[in-house]
Amino acid sequence: MATEAADLYRAQAIVTGQGEANRIIGFASCLEDVLIKVSGAQKLAGDRRLAAYKPKAKGFVRAFSYHDQMSGTPTRDEQGTRDRPYDLIVDFDEKKIDDVLKALGLKPWLSRRPVLGVFVEMQQGLKKYMVTADADQSELQRESLLAAAGKRGMTIALPGVAALAKLSINGVGLRTMTSSTLASVAAQQGGEIALVGRLVWVDRELGWATQWQMDWQSRTHRWQVRGVTFDEAFRRGIGGAAQILSNNGDPA
Repeated sequence: MATEAADLYRAQAIVTGQGEANRIIGFASCLEDVLIKVSGAQKLAGDRRLAAYKPKAKGFVRAFSYHDQMSGTPTRDEQGTRDRPYDLIVDFDEKKIDDVLKALGLKPWLSRRPVLGVFVEMQQGLKKYMVTADADQSELQRESLLAAAGKRGMTIALPGVAALAKLSINGVGLRTMTSSTLASVAAQQGGEIALVGRLVWVDRELGWATQWQMDWQSRTHRWQVRGVTFDEAFRRGIGGAAQILSNNGDPA
């Protein structure tokens, strides 16, 4: 489903308990996420300028709520109640967020966002597979990609196993396909722009070496990241695409 404009100003973080101290930490984390989400500027991740705003994040909040991650699981004692994990869901004041972006030299990306047709190959040793919409093998990666898309305010479409088999697409073939063919394949799965990623596990780095590619406005954009979890790699991939599409420049 397409991202609604109001959802762009909502973010969430995992906190322990519902105490104010942890809530304030959650607000700060959500503030960074919502600034990236609204602007499309992945480059704000870890930006030192945000240090001036994070301690004041509570002042930008319009409303918040909690979702108990252990709903239905009884607490054993009072300590267990305090230690219970929650999703802190935060809605920010739109004007205040827009004002912060303006101060940072950015602006909200409120125009319609295209659907990304995402093709990802995973390689860990001799094991290689594509992330699909329906294979059990890639269930964790599929959920991670969808979470990354939601975090960055993007909508994605993943290919099904049957569609890949019908088109004889695998990781090697994917990297040699022309941009026009990729665009056609992406369209068949509901995507408007093809985003291609390749993740290779590197033992000595205890992380994934990742390469991303996307064609946009007659240019091929490429970026990479190394030594990260696949969750972070997916956030960098989809966030990088958002940065390009929002005219905030190429990913670092």
